[in-house]
Amino acid sequence: MSERIFITGIGTGVGKTISAACVTEALQADYWKPVQTGLLEGTDTDTVGSLLSNNVSVCHPEAWLLQAPASPHLAARLENKNIDIDRIVALSKQYQPRNRALVMEGAGGLLVPINETLSTLDLILALNAKVLVVAQNYLGSINHAMLTARVLQHTGVPVIGWVFNGDYHTNEDDIVRWSGYPKVGRIPQADPVNKAFVQQQAQLLSASLHTLMA
Repeated sequence: MSERIFITGIGTGVGKTISAACVTEALQADYWKPVQTGLLEGTDTDTVGSLLSNNVSVCHPEAWLLQAPASPHLAARLENKNIDIDRIVALSKQYQPRNRALVMEGAGGLLVPINETLSTLDLILALNAKVLVVAQNYLGSINHAMLTARVLQHTGVPVIGWVFNGDYHTNEDDIVRWSGYPKVGRIPQADPVNKAFVQQQAQLLSASLHTLMA
């Protein structure tokens, strides 16, 4: 299964990294976050690597590491850098396993700027990746989820489905129905989030992921 899966969210702080760890574990895929901002809090690559139990997955180094906890274009601007999407695409070909999936994690949502002219959506299109959308219930989340779905539908990006995080709410059933995208699964709140939790959630996601990606 040599697939490219891009994990995006309906916003910031909705659980993309934990979802990425669970999906990576479920598929025994490789993991890659091309652009990491906000280094004072550590990197998502380190977090995912610490949560995987299998001995197959590889966590690849970021293409850009930027200090400011901001959108990639702003964090890069503060360091007088320009994020080159062509370099990200070239590295994705280098990192893509031959017989396994490559799970890539974005920053924030679809229209977060990557550089002065291109967004995360442009990056997804350039990578020719399928999308997993991570959502969480909060005031305004239906609007954010449906805006995300409309943009994906308008551009024709292939979507695997939704991964919901946090406590269950009927809103997620409405989002699935209105968007037409299937529910891959849900990842509950947990404290602590550790290898055992990720392994358990990966097992729960595995069948749905393999079916929807077939």
